[in-house]
Amino acid sequence: MSNRSRGSEGSPEKGSPEYNWLYGSQRSGRGGAQGQPPADPEPTRVMPTMNRPGDGPGEGSGGQPPVPPSDRPRTSPRGGGSTPPPKQRSRRGRFGWVKLVLLLWLVFLIAVPIWAWTKIDKVNADPNGDRPENQPGHTYLLVGSDSREGLSADERKALGTGKAEGRRTDTIMLLHTGSGPNLLLSIPRDSIVDVPGYGTEKVNAAYAYGGPKLLVKTLEGETGIAIDSYVEIGFAGFVNVVDAVGGIEICPKEKMKDKLANLDIPKGCQEADGPTALGYARSRHTSSLGDIDRAQHQREVVSAVGKEAVSPWSVINPLRYFRLSSAGAESVRLGEDTGPFDTLRFAWAMTRVSGEEGLTCSVPIADLAVNWDPERAPKMFDLIKEDRTSDISKQLCKASGLAD
Repeated sequence: MSNRSRGSEGSPEKGSPEYNWLYGSQRSGRGGAQGQPPADPEPTRVMPTMNRPGDGPGEGSGGQPPVPPSDRPRTSPRGGGSTPPPKQRSRRGRFGWVKLVLLLWLVFLIAVPIWAWTKIDKVNADPNGDRPENQPGHTYLLVGSDSREGLSADERKALGTGKAEGRRTDTIMLLHTGSGPNLLLSIPRDSIVDVPGYGTEKVNAAYAYGGPKLLVKTLEGETGIAIDSYVEIGFAGFVNVVDAVGGIEICPKEKMKDKLANLDIPKGCQEADGPTALGYARSRHTSSLGDIDRAQHQREVVSAVGKEAVSPWSVINPLRYFRLSSAGAESVRLGEDTGPFDTLRFAWAMTRVSGEEGLTCSVPIADLAVNWDPERAPKMFDLIKEDRTSDISKQLCKASGLAD
């Protein structure tokens, strides 16, 4: 450059127009009029910047304001792209754990019943000879065996079961499911029936003489109802199931004290554990109706167990879920033709046999000797065979079975 553009020491002259951008104009620079305060210098200009590789559009330019460094995606050390901010990574990690827990829980809910199914004993309950034709709906025969098999001396004493040998049945019920309300029908064990090959006997003698096959054949012959599935539960199993659901509520109408059933309970609704519930279902010496009242207690206990079994807590609590599945599997024997679907339907139906969703009755009887009513009993059996439980009147469905 020419010497005119530099000072005496070779530096740019402040007053030179071509350097006003550096020192400011004479009006706003430091060289104001003498005696007046210098004007404020012109603010430093922001020089435009060029976009760098990897910057988003408008960053550092006159468009959108630049993204703060803390919010910019961080580059992986290996150059494999950006990694999410720490908060996002933490949320994704927690969500991954939740999905894993839910998956394991689903596997548990499915695996336990499958395992329990392999523990169930099967029994051949299909009798030979002529049987009723197929009928609408599905009818289960539920038998409560009073066998002492598998019980120690201490357990027999605690449960008040005595030392009786052999296999008999304290509980006989028919459960019918179909288009109408579920029906749970008690058949008192002292009912007088014709046992094939043995003549006139009490119905529980059929089980003692010939086991499940003869009992099924006897009931089908007496009622004309086709029995589709067989379910049997023993003393110890019953106690375990009640305890597995944390006990049930029973509501005796009077104080009950029965040494033979190891039972001593007050009047009114109360919580009962397994042994107490078993004694309540077995006792028949504290009522004038004897076996008739016992059948009512049995239906009450069965309904209460079903209600507790389908409680949400049975699924939410893994220990209770496992104990209930295990106790149920170890306590029952099923007919060989009773499959998993039939078993689930049975368990579900047992929770809906009271109130508006079901009916609980005793077979209509003519007297306390437990002779079946010759008119009302056949009428009820015909309605069951035709799957017309919604047409069963209150005159037919009685808790005691006795007519008014």
